[in-house]
Amino acid sequence: MNPTEYFQPLRQAFEALANPDEQKSMKAYMKGQFDYYGIRAPERREAIKYFLKEARLPLADQLPDYLHYLWEQPEREWQYMGIELIQKMKKKWGPEFILTLEELVLQKSWWDTIDFLATHGVGAHFQRFPEQMKDYVEKWCVQENIWLRRTAILYQLKYKQATDLPWQQWIIEQNLGTKEFFLNKAIGWSLREISKTNAAWVEQFVEDHPELAQLSKTEALKWIKKNA
Repeated sequence: MNPTEYFQPLRQAFEALANPDEQKSMKAYMKGQFDYYGIRAPERREAIKYFLKEARLPLADQLPDYLHYLWEQPEREWQYMGIELIQKMKKKWGPEFILTLEELVLQKSWWDTIDFLATHGVGAHFQRFPEQMKDYVEKWCVQENIWLRRTAILYQLKYKQATDLPWQQWIIEQNLGTKEFFLNKAIGWSLREISKTNAAWVEQFVEDHPELAQLSKTEALKWIKKNA
């Protein structure tokens, strides 16, 4: 079954749930970058849940084509559907799926999809295929594209005690000195998550890196100060 046929029942559900009043506010919230059906999150999740219950998941080798189809659709809800599909199939894809993840990071890029792709997509992928990690992360850290760099900073976000701290330090150091909000925010966010399992390491990192942007420093120490 091709993607158009496969997703037709969900398209009908999305169109039935479309809300013109919500469309405008959602588009404005995303700086006018994406169109929307205007479906609120609980209703969207319920529609997707019902669709996935009724439809069989694609085969693993179909997943890249299905995801590219979803990313080609103008309404942002389709990319959220893609996120759900990635989550459902994260134990089925093979090592070559990193190419698809990289392509999706570069398409219709904004924090709402990138942060999921980084943590639940790339992060999960490198746990399954750690031999690929170094080459890709080193490459992404020197790219001009901020979303590849943000992905590199955030992919370990959910690793908790399994976070490779020397490696994360190296990643962050490659991205210091920027005025880019989304990178400085990601640096602070990653340090804040590390502080929940190793506060001393984060405090030492902040002390050792006076060039850390104020936004990054504030985010990094937020959990520590709250729980002092």
